[in-house]
Amino acid sequence: MSQSNTPNIQVLSTEVSQLRQELQLRDQLVQQLSQELFRLVKGNTNFMPQQPDVERDITQLQALQEQLQAVEEQVGFYQEQISTRDSEIYQLRQSVQELSDRSRMLEQVVQELPQIYRRKFEERMTPVREKVAMLQRENRQLQAELQSVSYRLAIKTRNASHSGIDLPSFPRTASEQTQISTPQNA
Repeated sequence: MSQSNTPNIQVLSTEVSQLRQELQLRDQLVQQLSQELFRLVKGNTNFMPQQPDVERDITQLQALQEQLQAVEEQVGFYQEQISTRDSEIYQLRQSVQELSDRSRMLEQVVQELPQIYRRKFEERMTPVREKVAMLQRENRQLQAELQSVSYRLAIKTRNASHSGIDLPSFPRTASEQTQISTPQNA
């Protein structure tokens, strides 16, 4: 928005300076007309106005007064436009300043966002890490208990098989004994 306001402010500033130049030019013309009229009236001391010339001079004077009044009205109009534009420029500058401040604030917030997200993520991950660590401890404890139980069960089954179950013993034949001794000799 500040980019679109900047050309608008420049256009307004240009128009204001043009209006001031026109106003200055008209003031100069009014001054020149007043001086010329004064010189004409004062410079003609030998002049004996005749009745038609007086009417013509009065008509010209009235025309000049009307022109002067029109110029004064234009000057007033231009001054009003200048003051209106000046207030618009002031408001636009305030808007630009407010928007610039807001833009800086938003840029700062955007720069801080990654840190904020990291901190929030860490805050959420802390209980998860603690839970995982607790589950891993429980898992190790359960595995240790399982190994202990498996070991005790294996010992019990081995002890029970040696003492409780009598396996029959079969007599060996002479051929089996020679076959068994042959691999031992080799």
